[in-house]
Amino acid sequence: MTTYIPWLDDESLEFPPTTEALEYPNGLLAAGGDLTPNRLIRAYAQGIFPWFSEDEPIMWWSPTPRCVIYPDNFHASKSLKKLARKDIYHVRFNTNFLQVIEECSKERQDQAGTWITEDMKLAYFELHQLGFAHSVEVYKEEQLVGGLYGVGIGGIFFGESMFSNEPNTSKLAIYKLSELMKAKDLPLIDCQVTSEHLLRLGAEEIDRNEFENTLTSNLNTYGLTKIQLTELDKPR
Repeated sequence: MTTYIPWLDDESLEFPPTTEALEYPNGLLAAGGDLTPNRLIRAYAQGIFPWFSEDEPIMWWSPTPRCVIYPDNFHASKSLKKLARKDIYHVRFNTNFLQVIEECSKERQDQAGTWITEDMKLAYFELHQLGFAHSVEVYKEEQLVGGLYGVGIGGIFFGESMFSNEPNTSKLAIYKLSELMKAKDLPLIDCQVTSEHLLRLGAEEIDRNEFENTLTSNLNTYGLTKIQLTELDKPR
């Protein structure tokens, strides 16, 4: 049986209800549209995100279950805490977004190709310039060796991708992010799709309804406001 999904109208920012997302592939909701800031912000505010390869149309997703990290529940191992205390790496926020997304887009040994296309890079850099997309950067001296980027709206950080050029540096980035969010009393890091790596860091799965209820509650509190991320460690 052929399954169809809606094709988005370029003239409208409306998405179909997330309850119409497919079970297989899990969460596929719609295709088409564009990556303008207005559409991306509208999507994230509904718990929807884009994910597609270079040779595919833009595809929009709202999977269930959803993988999330509550900052209070982040599991930092003894070795990670020890690494954070050492004077080897320092962490910055939003000082080199373009290099972070470029590093995240590089092919890895466990995957062929990348979903972070040139159009995606440009779209998220535009969101960054507007204050909605953020990078967390781990430096060894002045060399970028790990980090992550994502979108912050309504008190929630929607993680997109991370990278490590030295062992455990992406873990250090998400640890520092969770510590900052905990200090600011921000409730949730959305990790989108479950992995064993994330589960070991304290991530858990919640169903779409619970995720959307949390999102709606925070949007009612914060509105479409930008998360203010500031440096934890001052650049040397």
